[in-house]
Amino acid sequence: MKTDLQIQQDVMAELKWEPKVNAAHIGVEVKHGVVTLSGHVDSFAEKWNAEQAAKRVAGVKFIAIELDVVLPGSSKKSDTEIAKAAMEALKWNVYKLADLVSIRVEDGFITLTGEVPWHFERLSAENSLRYLTGVRGVYNHIMVKPAISVNAVKIDIERALKRRAHEEAQEITVSIHGDEVTLGGKIHDWKERTLAIDAVWAVPGVKKVIDNTSFT
Repeated sequence: MKTDLQIQQDVMAELKWEPKVNAAHIGVEVKHGVVTLSGHVDSFAEKWNAEQAAKRVAGVKFIAIELDVVLPGSSKKSDTEIAKAAMEALKWNVYKLADLVSIRVEDGFITLTGEVPWHFERLSAENSLRYLTGVRGVYNHIMVKPAISVNAVKIDIERALKRRAHEEAQEITVSIHGDEVTLGGKIHDWKERTLAIDAVWAVPGVKKVIDNTSFT
């Protein structure tokens, strides 16, 4: 098992390796496997990429993001300009999300609302906006509208977990209530938790995933 110092060194190295991040402006603290990223970045995209880089490091259990987005003068846009660009991005999205998603922009922060049939469409809407100039953050409140009964696919979820997490899936439990899926049991690191959650979201009709797993 990695020490906090080893995790800190690995996260710092991963940030330096990630070309979309200026690691010089980001501080890293680790306590009991919990990583805190602090400092400032030039865009929301850089903030997001810093978080993803930290998640890639084995041994990371949780991540606290305390990064401020400080836009350079050339990147500042009015809320109206950001809203127009965001709507155009959704119109050009391959999943035709403009008719399903509503946009509100305040002080550079975009809030998304609406309903879509699939979780990947929910993520696609957010991904379409992450790299827009002037965006300081994205709040994704889009709901996944169930298309089928989730109870019928519990076995498929368990099989997916076994395919993706191999023998570790034996320690993960799945329970279903309506359109909500709860994961329990033991996992070993952040990567394994992500695999399990992604497997559940791949099932049509899942509206909410409750993660009650704990680290061994």
